[in-house]
Amino acid sequence: MQISLQTLGKVLQTNIQVLAQGRHHDPFIFLGCHPIDITEKQKHKDNGWALCVWLPTAETAKVEKIELQRVEGTDVFMAFITDKQKEALPKHYIVKWILKDGSEHAVVSPYTFMPQLGELDLHLFAEGRHWNLYDVLGAHPKVIDGVEGVQFAVWAPSAERVSVVCDFNGWHGLRHPMRVNGGSGVWELFIPGLQAGDIYKFEIRNRQTGHCFVKTDPYAASMEFRPKTGCVVYESQHKWNDQAWLTQLAEFDWQKSPINIYEVHLGSWQRTDDGLFLSYREIAHRLVEYVKWMGYTHIELLPISEHPLDESWGYQTTGYFSPTSRFGSPDDFRYFVDHCHQNGIGVFLDWVPAHFPKDEFALGRFDGSALYEHEDPRRGEHQDWGTYIFNFGRNEVKNFLISNALYWLKELHIDGLRVDAVASMLYLDYSREDGQWLPNEHGGRENLEAIEFMRSLNEQVHSQCPGAVVMAEESTSWPMVSRPNWMGGLGFSMKWNMGWMNDTLDYFEKEPIYRPYHHNQLTFSQVYAYTENFVLPLSHDEVVHLKGSLIAKMPGDDWQKAANLRLLLAYQGLHPGKKLLFMGCEFAQWGEWSESRALDWHLCDHPLNRGIQLLAKSVNELYKSHPALYERDFESSGFEWIDCHDFQQSVLSFIRHSDHQKLICVFNFTPVSRENYRIGLPQSGQYIEVLNSDSELFGGSNKGNAGRVNSEDYAWMNQPYSTELTLPPLSVVVLRLE
Repeated sequence: MQISLQTLGKVLQTNIQVLAQGRHHDPFIFLGCHPIDITEKQKHKDNGWALCVWLPTAETAKVEKIELQRVEGTDVFMAFITDKQKEALPKHYIVKWILKDGSEHAVVSPYTFMPQLGELDLHLFAEGRHWNLYDVLGAHPKVIDGVEGVQFAVWAPSAERVSVVCDFNGWHGLRHPMRVNGGSGVWELFIPGLQAGDIYKFEIRNRQTGHCFVKTDPYAASMEFRPKTGCVVYESQHKWNDQAWLTQLAEFDWQKSPINIYEVHLGSWQRTDDGLFLSYREIAHRLVEYVKWMGYTHIELLPISEHPLDESWGYQTTGYFSPTSRFGSPDDFRYFVDHCHQNGIGVFLDWVPAHFPKDEFALGRFDGSALYEHEDPRRGEHQDWGTYIFNFGRNEVKNFLISNALYWLKELHIDGLRVDAVASMLYLDYSREDGQWLPNEHGGRENLEAIEFMRSLNEQVHSQCPGAVVMAEESTSWPMVSRPNWMGGLGFSMKWNMGWMNDTLDYFEKEPIYRPYHHNQLTFSQVYAYTENFVLPLSHDEVVHLKGSLIAKMPGDDWQKAANLRLLLAYQGLHPGKKLLFMGCEFAQWGEWSESRALDWHLCDHPLNRGIQLLAKSVNELYKSHPALYERDFESSGFEWIDCHDFQQSVLSFIRHSDHQKLICVFNFTPVSRENYRIGLPQSGQYIEVLNSDSELFGGSNKGNAGRVNSEDYAWMNQPYSTELTLPPLSVVVLRLE
């Protein structure tokens, strides 16, 4: 028997019709058990309640022991029940149904649960100040009123209807429509019976166009292995063992501490013998052992948030809260970070808030409107990368990004972020011609909304995560990038020194005969070195796209190339600023880096490459063990020229200072040995040679000063004392008072 739709009241008719059309914004108002109006009561006498369930694909249905009748021509099943039956009905009753194939199913009705999102959550989100937003939106296994299931919530203000689609409902877009919370644009639904490991997405119907599309959850904690794009309901089981590290981190004075970063692309650092990816857990043990042996203090990971295309290196993010499944589960990643921390290694993450890809399944036009991006392509599209630009002026978008940064720091225990492409966020006309961009409200080119976003980001990170650092990849001369908000700065901890990198590499690529004419490329960095807190990068961007590897950039024969690279690595280690080196550069990989294969580790068996690797290791150890090389990195008092003018011989010399230590650094940038080269000294006594990059241990010619020199009571170069040195070819000599 069926119930005729025409026999029902207009309210019920309307709700059923809108639901069947997939347009209902709140199915809770009639699904479940609800009192019927006066008119309906007259029809059904003692039956004062309407019990409604929505079961597309079902043939028959009942609630507990109550048989339901199909509303004719629809997938709504109903029964009119008495007060007594209503009282006997459990708060969260079980719906049972049979499909055409005869299979029987039973589950607690999702339409019996109260809204789970509180007014404060929605208020803070609207204001852009819900810093733990990842605990509210997304998919979370929960127990509500003793019922196990998964709570779903998603922001889609331009949607007419949003549904959860998953294996549980056969990916049927009408099976589990969600409710919207007032005017917040946030939709939610608790579905009993789901659990961690289930795959899901959201089906969204746009209010204006009626177009339906399936989207991944922006707050998904886990996603399927590419090329699949489903979201995975996830609940961490990892037990952290890095409390000692976190306690130390809270007191970490990064300005006065050694920070020597090994930049890593996890997919190509090493692979299995079959060329497959290693897991997070496998990489953890191999990488930590190597990094500790080499003397690095931190690892920086190229973006490992989920992304569909390997060739993007992770910079085309589609799952901001999900560590990529290429290498395992989110808990496997937690294990990786935990293992690093237990071995005294910090972990930084390359983070991409400037733009996101246009993949249809992800953030782009998420609810059928320009939700996360700008509608106008002059503000909303990045022409160089073919991506969308975040709308930093929208509170909810800003909240999404800041809560994401805090998620990696708080929940996944990351120690800091390198923020990608800051310059592209700062300037409205970045990489655009006239007529291709819109000015700000004052007629300028500065992106005021992005500036405010970055200041807010840094304020929250530094206040909520003591010891964490945020590094800006900023390639212009924007002032005060690494100065606090209260000074008018952007609030970053540090800034990549792109000028130093470009000038230094350009200098080293020149034949030594031409270097005297470009001496200023080495000295110019001291003009601005203390205007920001600088990181000195030799990054992945410099060894791809036909730029050649570091050693391939160097002039001369193989011996000179190796000597030049040793000199470059030493120059980076001794120059003021924190350090970053991309993987493979430390052992002189000859070929350009490729994300599709592992590094050429067999080269470490060759004497030339092994020597460079040992030099890099020695420089790292020297750096960590001598406060003069890091204590005053960001203060001019930590650096003093001895002689910056000897361009004819391409020799530089300077002193690095700490409170209780001085290191004398003398560089010879030519393949000609300089004998009896007099150098000024600040103190009298015997100086030991703590580093000579020309040592035969490193593959050099083994020229030097027999390990030590004595000062002479002879003023030179504005220093009260001096000595004569042998400067080996293409090398640096570092002296310390014994």
